Amino acid sequence: MTSYSERLWPTPWLFVATLLILPAVALALTPINVTVAIISAILAYLIVGAIMLLSAPKVAIVDGVFTAGPARIPVTMLGRVDELTDTELRVAIGPGCDARAHLLIRGWIHSGIRVEITDPADPAPYWVLTTRRPAELADAINKARSAT
Repeated sequence: MTSYSERLWPTPWLFVATLLILPAVALALTPINVTVAIISAILAYLIVGAIMLLSAPKVAIVDGVFTAGPARIPVTMLGRVDELTDTELRVAIGPGCDARAHLLIRGWIHSGIRVEITDPADPAPYWVLTTRRPAELADAINKARSAT
């Protein structure tokens, strides 16, 4: 049973910004051959785009397990959940960050949550992750925790 699922896809403007790869690669390879330069530039852009899409992490709550990218933890080991605004997120991942915390941050997403970890064996005191739907994720964590 899935109670929450979100993929942290790159925003469209990021794909527009990476269009700068086209002239950079083409300019570097034009002295060799113009056709090779154009084909290589297009291939480089497609490869970078594919990497951005394939590396987009997933945040989910499935069968009582909270997953954030490669990290997984049972919801029974989660404590307080705080929604973070843009400013609060910058503090949480900057000067207010514990070096032991688990972070799943995508720079193009400007809201997030901070989840306390209550497992005494876990070295991370909390997780901070970006999400486009912090209220919905916090609510899903609280519901999944109370259901178990």
